[in-house]
Amino acid sequence: MASIRFFSEETEFKLPHPRKTSTWIKSALRKEKKTLGDLNFIFCTDEYLLQINMEYLDHHTYTDIITFDSSATPGTIEGDIFISIERIHENAGKFGRPFDEELHRVIIHGVLHLVGYGDKTKTAKAQMTKKEDTYLALRNN
Repeated sequence: MASIRFFSEETEFKLPHPRKTSTWIKSALRKEKKTLGDLNFIFCTDEYLLQINMEYLDHHTYTDIITFDSSATPGTIEGDIFISIERIHENAGKFGRPFDEELHRVIIHGVLHLVGYGDKTKTAKAQMTKKEDTYLALRNN
């Protein structure tokens, strides 16, 4: 059965409203005309995510999110999304956003990557940001 799960690794962080967040993600996937498979969010530390970044992507830098797509069926969204809670706190301060808003922006960013959106070019990044804004607005309704 398809599901969204939230885990913590090397951090005490627990998502405050997992059911509400799951409902919001499912709504975004419906709007994108995608089917939910198994989707895991792993909240972790900077160091934990750095190790994943080095081991699997050969990147030696800190990041806020790494998304691994494990979907085998076209149109079905499945994967593991690792999010550094430390990086979210830092970025929230840097961008002048509340922690909760920055966290949900990064959560939907990972989901949008699994949907097929990229962020490597200026145009793709602008489209990704527009989608993030659209779904963040839906979350607040």
